Amino acid sequence: MNSNAILRRVLATRSAARHRLLASTNTARQYATPSTPESDPQLNGYPQLPFVSRQTLPPLGWQDPLTRRNFGDTLHEQEEVLSMWGPDPAPIPVNVALRQFMVATIGFVAFGFLVKEIITQDPPAIRREYPYDGLAKELGGLEENKARAESVDTDS
Repeated sequence: MNSNAILRRVLATRSAARHRLLASTNTARQYATPSTPESDPQLNGYPQLPFVSRQTLPPLGWQDPLTRRNFGDTLHEQEEVLSMWGPDPAPIPVNVALRQFMVATIGFVAFGFLVKEIITQDPPAIRREYPYDGLAKELGGLEENKARAESVDTDS
């Protein structure tokens, strides 16, 4: 036998072994996750209807257009949530809503910073300063009520 034939046999056996290994793992994975959802034991034979809000259904073509139902239709087990009078379904995805909320919050905070730091002027007069640590001794000696300590500015 020449070396090319031996090399082809070795590669063929390796690929067959790899294929068997992948096939066995795929079978185990399919077995671990059932394709059909299990029925709810609390429903006791009641039909499991899809979780679709009545607000998303078309408005015309119903015997009762106010609630978008036909007479005799089976009610969903969570009809109070899915009815026309239940909470509105979200019109946009959650990540888009979160992004818009963050942009609005950052804009609000930036506007507040702009007003406080840039637009608001400094007071027209200098704050009052008292000698002797803000007259703490003269005002009763309470150390908690001291005003700002005197500072010597060295603007030369």
